Amino acid sequence: MPLPRTRGTALRQRLAELRGPEVPAKALDARALAALAANPGCARRAILDGAGVNKAAVASALGSPSAFGQSQFALTRGNAFEAKVKADGGAELLRLVHDKLDRSAEPPAEARVPDLTAAGPQGRTARTELELREAAAHPGAWTLLDHPMLALDVAGSPAFLEPDAVVVHPDGSWTVVEIKSFPLLDGSADPAKVGAAARQAAVYVLALEEVAARLGADGAPAPRVRHRVLLVCPRDFSNLPAASAVDIRKQRAVTARQLARLTRIEDIAGALPEGTCFSPELPAEELTAAVESVPATYAPECLSACELAFHCRARSRQEGAVTSLGRPLRAELGGLTTVEDVLAAARGEAGDPDDPAVAALRRAAALRAEALEAACR
Repeated sequence: MPLPRTRGTALRQRLAELRGPEVPAKALDARALAALAANPGCARRAILDGAGVNKAAVASALGSPSAFGQSQFALTRGNAFEAKVKADGGAELLRLVHDKLDRSAEPPAEARVPDLTAAGPQGRTARTELELREAAAHPGAWTLLDHPMLALDVAGSPAFLEPDAVVVHPDGSWTVVEIKSFPLLDGSADPAKVGAAARQAAVYVLALEEVAARLGADGAPAPRVRHRVLLVCPRDFSNLPAASAVDIRKQRAVTARQLARLTRIEDIAGALPEGTCFSPELPAEELTAAVESVPATYAPECLSACELAFHCRARSRQEGAVTSLGRPLRAELGGLTTVEDVLAAARGEAGDPDDPAVAALRRAAALRAEALEAACR
């Protein structure tokens, strides 16, 4: 829900102060919004992304430059594969949608592929909504929107998003299509990459749901946005497309909660010291103090999703935080939050013996001691 005008204006002014004078805001895209859902407890990422801070520039200024991002080779390969999938008016892409998601419909012998060209992101967003409205008014046909432009309200401002494709089914429902260059090997892909693609698709689904709600406000039934998206990847080690239907309801719910939290980002900003600024032009010590004033929740997954990951990892290791070893381990250790606490509990120097985590650690330490003693005999 958009913020009230006066509240939204005050928030934007505050975020501009955090970004730094004369520093342009870095626009949020679907990857950034999806990464927020991957680590919803990180206040540092939330405030930096909400303020439009260029985290890559900040990481370099802090002395921990990021290696985050795709190589030019991967981008070129991905673009070539996407062009192949969409060739001939998207015939192969529509066949995959029909086969994986809508076999009860008539096969897509032909489809509308409207021109979405318009001036600027606002113009392209309006053009996309117009074509979706047109497709809803004429059910019974397949429609393929190639790189539509969607807008999603984030912290009172629109974030413009560009999915690879959106398909309108003959029954009027909408499906998001994600085209990736990582392979499907024997029908399955790297779970981490599939998860990232699902979170990104969830952002598009949320944006489409806003469009559907506006179309439904006119009195006509709101179009249904499907929560199973189509993931299209190369089959094995070839350049032939294969597809898999991915249920993104869980990712959608998590992303929606995180975006709701982001729209209340003034709570995080209000807790910061007066004069806090994240401009990369600041002296290193001042910038470090500003970044450290916002708590982070580092996990190894951040290395593939956030430009500040190397900086946060170094701080996490200095503090001995167990989250640097992974979220599953952190969850198993309960109230033991540092490596020092874990070792002390294992040695019997600290911790409640009735705590299951402490008991498991002491049992593991005893077994290790027995094994070492037996090996030395």
